[in-house]
Amino acid sequence: MLVVVGGHSRNIGKTAVVAGLIRKLRDRKWIAVKVTQYGHGVCSENGSACECSGGIDADHPFALSEEYEPSGTDSGRFLAAGAERSFWLRTPAGELAKAAGTLQKLLRQGDHVIMESNSVVDVVQPDVFLMLLDFSCEDFKPSSLRLMDRADAFLVIDRGLNAPLWEDVSRGVWDRKPRFLVKPPNYVTAAVAAFVRDRLSPVGHA
Repeated sequence: MLVVVGGHSRNIGKTAVVAGLIRKLRDRKWIAVKVTQYGHGVCSENGSACECSGGIDADHPFALSEEYEPSGTDSGRFLAAGAERSFWLRTPAGELAKAAGTLQKLLRQGDHVIMESNSVVDVVQPDVFLMLLDFSCEDFKPSSLRLMDRADAFLVIDRGLNAPLWEDVSRGVWDRKPRFLVKPPNYVTAAVAAFVRDRLSPVGHA
């Protein structure tokens, strides 16, 4: 069973959602995967210069590393939250399909896998796809807009706003599916955890 967590922009709390789900549903013995795409020396996750491209070249179009100790990194936070194993997958922007075989192998590592990414839904089929929305953030990635209709539910960060600041995004795209109001630092409420649990197979029957 696969849960995917995406969001409409960078740095709005996707990692916190993944960690929160792992913590709330620890009985699922999660395999966690952070997917990062980068381009021109800038990381598409945080918008700043990065070293994601280390070890990636024409013969090795992506890189996968496993985290072994809880730490302040995103993949380390997944372990700290209770994940059984945690991985970080890096690819150049637009090249995630080249890692599709490796993603499929990761899905076979355990009964329950959770991934932080938007575009990963183009190469694997999630059982649950959640998207995090922050009405106070004007930025809206085109890739996120393209995938909104595939989301099973939206987590909306409580900023005291009744309408989003972003433009050119039809309300009908996001208001016809289940929505959960969440307030940092508690990105995963009991209702969110229950929604995900109800869509996953019973423990031991994945």
